Amino acid sequence: MATLENDFLKAEISTKGAQLTSIINKATQTEHLWQADPQIWAYHAPNLFPIVGQLINNELLADGHAYPMSRHGFARTSEFFLLENDDQHAVYSLPNCENTLKVYPYKFDFQILYTLIDNALRITYKLINHDNKTIYFSVGAHPAFNVPFNAGESYEDYYIEFENDEMLETHLLNADGFFSGETHPISTPNKRLYLTRELFNHDALVFKDLKSREVAIKSDKHDQSISVEFPHFNYLGIWAKGGADFVCIEPWLGCADTAGRHVDISQKEAIQQLKAGHVFEAAFFISV
Repeated sequence: MATLENDFLKAEISTKGAQLTSIINKATQTEHLWQADPQIWAYHAPNLFPIVGQLINNELLADGHAYPMSRHGFARTSEFFLLENDDQHAVYSLPNCENTLKVYPYKFDFQILYTLIDNALRITYKLINHDNKTIYFSVGAHPAFNVPFNAGESYEDYYIEFENDEMLETHLLNADGFFSGETHPISTPNKRLYLTRELFNHDALVFKDLKSREVAIKSDKHDQSISVEFPHFNYLGIWAKGGADFVCIEPWLGCADTAGRHVDISQKEAIQQLKAGHVFEAAFFISV
């Protein structure tokens, strides 16, 4: 476990999944991260790699072979090495090993860098290609933020505010977690998506064509807020477990399979590629 702290924030990160487990606004002493109640949803902020979402038959197809791969990939359940750590910075590493090669046929080092910058936490995903071929991958974040922030408040007091005016359409997922090919309009008056207990009855809201690269969780009752800025991520998921007091803001580079379209990883929608010897980096920011 690493602890990062400055005048504004205190954050804790576990070696299991290199997962952020706490982010506290020191001015208000508010714990903003969901505390992983195992009876509801046993994660805080899983890191998604080497896939995002659900694969048909829970199989990754690569170079003519099928590999077992569960939803969102193996990073979130893997033990990372802590390479560097001081008061405001930590670096975690997940290199390929015998077990990863059984399910993902590439040689790599997947790193996650956490850095405090005033009232923001920067999370950087870094992938180093140690193979002699191109690596195909997806990467994404899945942090769950407590809603409401304070005792005595209602979930429905809160909304997600988008950076820009949007004509939003969510891409619908079927009961198995695959895109159905259908879309549905989402109303955002004054750039606001109001939270309700029914909003996620049909799984996550998935947006593929956002103009916004920042969203904030805010309330009608006070001026506290927490924002997620994702300049390098083209897709955004928003989700909550039914009845739970949190909402997930999920920047993605990648997404689930489409029903009836089980393709090689190199042909998956929104897939990323990294040439031999090259390094990939993408960052997002959580600010209070």
